[in-house]
Amino acid sequence: MDRGQAIRRTCTVTSADVSLIPTTPADELAVYGARLRLARGIDYGDGSQPELVPLGVFRLDDVSGDVTLGPVTLTGQAIECIIADDKFRAPYRASGTVVGAITQLVQRSIPDADVVSMVVDTAIGSRTWDTEGDPWAAIQEIAAVAGAQCYTNADGTFVIAALPDLLLTAPAWEVAAGEGGVYVKGVRGMSSKNVFNGVHARGENAADGVAPVSYLAVDNDPGSPTYWDGPFGHRPRFYSSSTLNNSGRCQAAAELLLRAAKAPNAKGDFSALPNPALEPGDVLRVVHPDGLKELHQVQGFTVPLEPGGDFPISTISAKEDA
Repeated sequence: MDRGQAIRRTCTVTSADVSLIPTTPADELAVYGARLRLARGIDYGDGSQPELVPLGVFRLDDVSGDVTLGPVTLTGQAIECIIADDKFRAPYRASGTVVGAITQLVQRSIPDADVVSMVVDTAIGSRTWDTEGDPWAAIQEIAAVAGAQCYTNADGTFVIAALPDLLLTAPAWEVAAGEGGVYVKGVRGMSSKNVFNGVHARGENAADGVAPVSYLAVDNDPGSPTYWDGPFGHRPRFYSSSTLNNSGRCQAAAELLLRAAKAPNAKGDFSALPNPALEPGDVLRVVHPDGLKELHQVQGFTVPLEPGGDFPISTISAKEDA
């Protein structure tokens, strides 16, 4: 799982069961629309019902293995890929609101898909994509008007949500060293790569007769390490879309996009005991072996499907936890 990728969830599953290898297009695991639903959890070994946490719903893209000895390897991507592959066959025009336009695009390819919004719905200017355009990229462009991203959660539901604020979100999990903790090892570092302290959002919509509009949102907190007029300098990120057809929408999009853009790029790569309930964007409280406490925001991780296995977690920002 990686929030930095267009398709957040991917999977690789290895099995000793060679009967999983399809021999005809009609087989259950043929790569013509089959889906995998993965989960990880605890089997108590006493005959009671195992406790399972869903990891995602995936389209099966590849099955291969030795037909006699195995093992069989299955790979897949979260069902966002179904939308990405369903390219526009004619110019496509979106209008209305963020939630309405995204729902229409999602259900264009997956009619029974559920779409849940965690943001305030916002009106958009009309936008037309060319033939052969990528509908999933179009969805992300529309979501950006509300400062959000769209992705599928572990249940296969499409979610429209903004990146949670690191300092205003309760930690979802504590990764602590020492007795009773789950911290295995950690690497701490910092980089200014892909860190911005301003977002310049602009829009122009000739189809709607709207003149060019723009707004520059900057980090105006003198106490911030990325303060616009501080030693970090001016490092703006630019975003443009015809869906932004007035200055108010430009301002809202720029301010919400700035929240993620200015996140200190602290490299908090940790390994811990596996937690399949974790999600990209979750806030972690990390307690290092030397006692230093930090709040980290999850960028990505890999969940092992075997009983043991390493559980590396990469983060996108960190602040000392007082």
